[in-house]
Amino acid sequence: MNSYNLKGRRAIVTGGAQGFGFAITKRFLESGAEVIIWDIDQKAIDKALKELSSEKCSHQIVDVTNFDDITKNIEKITNEKNIDIFINNAGMAGKNTQVWNYPNDEWLKVMNLDLNSVFYCCKAIVPHMIKNNYGRIVNIASIHARMSFPKFFPYAAAKAGVIGLTHNLALDEGIHNIRTNAVSPGYTLTDILEKWFAQLPEKRAESLAVQVMGRMAQPSEIAKVVSFLLSDDASFVNGADWIVDGGLHARFA
Repeated sequence: MNSYNLKGRRAIVTGGAQGFGFAITKRFLESGAEVIIWDIDQKAIDKALKELSSEKCSHQIVDVTNFDDITKNIEKITNEKNIDIFINNAGMAGKNTQVWNYPNDEWLKVMNLDLNSVFYCCKAIVPHMIKNNYGRIVNIASIHARMSFPKFFPYAAAKAGVIGLTHNLALDEGIHNIRTNAVSPGYTLTDILEKWFAQLPEKRAESLAVQVMGRMAQPSEIAKVVSFLLSDDASFVNGADWIVDGGLHARFA
């Protein structure tokens, strides 16, 4: 397997114990990086650490919707070592219903995790990266930022915000050797997708599952794109949003 060389690099992956985050963590470890998983699910963390079985993988219990918790944990790390890579992956799909029926508290819950957390984490980590004149940030957005389906609030709005944040951070911080990019996965075989499909009528879920390429993506395929964006092969890629959906967006363009 072709792995980009990340030896000597240290990464934080939010939501790194499951789904995209686990696949990204695994890929980074295979590429030689040290990875710190940020998650709030201790059972998922224990399972991930056991499966990964790597001395280069550790974890912190972090609520990424809490700025004080984020800064406290970043300080714990940076007092001793650098953080070179930050992956904003933690997220949730939320309920599937019409906008006028959407509970306000649920809207805020999704926006806090899917968008505000990305802002909080970038706000906290960028000064450290500026100091070191090096940083690589990848924000996990979604195909739903551009091409969504009825009753899918506020996930689509939050992920569109992630792309906007990515573009502007890239413009502001590129001069400091900090490259910021987004990856927008299409339908990928994760627990979040299964929970969302469970809210839909059976036939609707089946139709969504049929991709242009005849299958859905694997989390490892998303991880490969993230890994590329961190590599020297992507040395002049900054502020991009990489769509990884097998061409589904083209069907609805």
